[in-house]
Amino acid sequence: MDVHTKSQRSFNMSRIKSSNTALEIMFRKYIWQEGVRGFRVKNKILGKPDIYFPKKKIAVFIDGCFWHKCPIDFITPKSNVEFWNSKISENLKRDKKINKLLKEKSVTVIRLWEHEVESNISDCFLRIEEQLKTRHT
Repeated sequence: MDVHTKSQRSFNMSRIKSSNTALEIMFRKYIWQEGVRGFRVKNKILGKPDIYFPKKKIAVFIDGCFWHKCPIDFITPKSNVEFWNSKISENLKRDKKINKLLKEKSVTVIRLWEHEVESNISDCFLRIEEQLKTRHT
């Protein structure tokens, strides 16, 4: 049983952003300060990556630990379990499909967990920097 009314829950869920989250903005500012240029935020590439490097064909996704079922931080909701299991399962299927389709188009996919960016932003940056240095298009 949910502790909120249906309208309260609806309002709470409507406040969850899907793009330009504080974490995404923080990460983009970090890589900019590190001197990385040439990335795009709004791009029509499949899957809508959070950051895309068109010349190097690198797509970066910052996946929320809840929405993408992080093996470390995910906690199954106590209410409306069937709905959430279905929702998150569909997210995972979509992620796999997008990874496959992008790889077929020779796009390197980098997926960062929300907790990784929060706890060790420099390691996340190094993963991207390594691909930028080694990726030839």
